Amino acid sequence: MISKTTYKSSGVDIDKAEAFVRSIKGLIATTKNKAVLNRHKAFGSLFALDSKKYKNPVLVSSTDGVGTKLLIAKLVNKHDTVGIDLVAMNVNDILCAGARPLFFLDYIACGKVDLKILNNVVKGIAQGCRQAGCSLIGGETAEMPGMYKPDEYDLAGFAVGVVEKDKIIDGSSIQVGDRVIGLASNGLHSNGFSLVRKVYSLNEQKKLAKELLKPTRIYVQEVLAVIERFNVKGIAHITGGAFYKKLTKILPQGKCFVIDRNSWPIPNIFQKIQKKGKIDDSEMFRTFNMGIGMALVVNKADVLAVRSLLTHKDIRSFEIGRVVQHSKQKVIL
Repeated sequence: MISKTTYKSSGVDIDKAEAFVRSIKGLIATTKNKAVLNRHKAFGSLFALDSKKYKNPVLVSSTDGVGTKLLIAKLVNKHDTVGIDLVAMNVNDILCAGARPLFFLDYIACGKVDLKILNNVVKGIAQGCRQAGCSLIGGETAEMPGMYKPDEYDLAGFAVGVVEKDKIIDGSSIQVGDRVIGLASNGLHSNGFSLVRKVYSLNEQKKLAKELLKPTRIYVQEVLAVIERFNVKGIAHITGGAFYKKLTKILPQGKCFVIDRNSWPIPNIFQKIQKKGKIDDSEMFRTFNMGIGMALVVNKADVLAVRSLLTHKDIRSFEIGRVVQHSKQKVIL
């Protein structure tokens, strides 16, 4: 008897993928609010924006992934926090415009659907969405044998938020004399892992996995509370490019940040990486957040009050710099 060729025999198990979708419905439900419309036969996800809350709403979007941090997760078989990273990398970005995240979608590509691993991934995504106050309204799981090995997967996320047009934060009002408040990170977050993996052997990565896999801090609720009470002129999410690229991105022409690197305690993990890899200071501050996951630019007079509110919200903060006039440089570290 000649065996028939099927999609399953080529490595794609549609039934298993559907079983995965069914298994995560409970997790997804924990993130939804009344704005999510349940239309089970729709090919797209539906979200009803409450027009009564906004006079002139502007949608803000972002897409990002977790990068090679996933290889550390795979190395130690711990997959329940990278979903938080995925959400954080997106919602923290749209927060920089002053936007409140509304909804999130995920894309999971894998060589073979492993229900246990992917359930743990989505568990983290749902947790991240709850932290950010947004709804997980859809996603896609692509099983692609040949593109990925059976135990490999990759993640991408997509977030949409909203802000009033006249309250968009874009850095244009930043002036000389303004101060920079740095919000403490939760370790490496999701950047610099290719360098980390070059510096450390696999055994060393395993030993450091608990520290390396700390999920990216989600700053949404706390920073929105600051925005509601204070004039926040600029917000920067300190990710790849860090102090040289991401922080300076919000500066108007002719302005420069003077950052005092001694104004906050640099976490030990960064010092270990630098010493082990014999990495220059400039490369460290270009690659890693160095303990500052997000920066706010505010009036000098508001610094103490902003920091007090952040402390009340359980976020450590530091006055790390000021704005000066400079025609050539964007940052002085």
